[in-house]
Amino acid sequence: MRNTALDMARLSSMDAGHATRLLHQVHAATLAGRRPPVAPRPVIDASWQRMLRLGVDPDRSTSSELLQREELEHRRRATVLGEVMHTLSGGLTEIADASVQIMVVTDDQGRVLWREGNAGVIRQADAICLEEGAAWSEDSTGTNAIGTALAARRPVQVHSAEHFVHTLHNWTCAAAPVHDPRDGRLLGIVDVSGPASGFHPATLALVNSVARLAEADLRERHLRVVERLRSVAAPILCRLAGRALAVDVHGWTAAVSGMAPVDRLPLPKSFRAGRVWLPSLGMCTVEPLPGGWLVRPDESRATETASRVVLDLSRARRWTVAVSGPAGSWSQELSPRHAELLYVLARHPQGRTAAELASDVFGDPTRTVTVRAEMSRVRRYLSGVLAHRPYRFSEEVRVEVVRPARPGDLLPHSSAPAVAAERTTGFQAVSGA
Repeated sequence: MRNTALDMARLSSMDAGHATRLLHQVHAATLAGRRPPVAPRPVIDASWQRMLRLGVDPDRSTSSELLQREELEHRRRATVLGEVMHTLSGGLTEIADASVQIMVVTDDQGRVLWREGNAGVIRQADAICLEEGAAWSEDSTGTNAIGTALAARRPVQVHSAEHFVHTLHNWTCAAAPVHDPRDGRLLGIVDVSGPASGFHPATLALVNSVARLAEADLRERHLRVVERLRSVAAPILCRLAGRALAVDVHGWTAAVSGMAPVDRLPLPKSFRAGRVWLPSLGMCTVEPLPGGWLVRPDESRATETASRVVLDLSRARRWTVAVSGPAGSWSQELSPRHAELLYVLARHPQGRTAAELASDVFGDPTRTVTVRAEMSRVRRYLSGVLAHRPYRFSEEVRVEVVRPARPGDLLPHSSAPAVAAERTTGFQAVSGA
């Protein structure tokens, strides 16, 4: 075992007592700055390093100030997770109860919105403040499946002493993020937690499968909304001359006339009726429709182009790109992968080939198919400012990057070699920024 990395398969094959003792040894040695008997799993090691940089005390309590009942109810009503609670609950609550665990659903800040499952475990969860309204982000509670899944934007299982805070060493948990299929935004986390004695490596796959079912449910609901909008918009577009399209409130196209169809039109958060400038279309006239918008590009100003891009990576879990032009500005929240790609392109104004980007992001120059697919998605909302062959920001666009105060906090979820190098060596000047 010495000098080899842990993984869930290895842990599950061990005697439970031996696995628990080994994890405690790894935890104690790592936090003391000594070489552990076996390396922690990469996702756990990355989280522990974040905790050490934040100065989280491993002996701290997991208690947090609970949301007031009014605020908790407001957050429940405001999130579309409430629409798929029957899917989450139906897929997990009965299994969690039978396996002496509980199901927990949080919002995108790690606040617990719902909790169901085994009554005995619910009483134990109260003792560690795993209850409705509590905060379970990493900065509140250290390494845990909910908070680490939020930080890493991926499914995570955390067992026993893989938790950073000692109070949680008798617990095991598995969590997966749920995203809004309409805009890719992180909605929250679904988690199964219980006593460490209930650990099973298959729990993570189960939780992740149910999270994907919830996303599929949301996607089906959205398709029905778009169909209703199409039935209203199609007759209107038939009577219009020139280019026009009808989109829902998230920018998904329901109908189009006089122009090539697009899946989605990126919309600014402050989108409204009237005269609005959009990077991909220029100046447009926008009118409200039931459940969406009618967008008509102004043909006389179709040549307007963007002139400035601001890539904001300063926040821990929310990254944006803002595009400005002659008539206004627009911003888009970025997925972790798109934030990585745009940061690399900002660092290389001369451009990067697909193979170079694959090496920068995956450490594997052969993963060009994945890179091209992701760049195709990026160019859907940045077509006016991104060029290709090689991939780069257009020469006439000024690119600015807003970074976190400390290099170590740059895209903390990322394992991309190019980003990891920046975190280690410190920020270097970006040409043209």
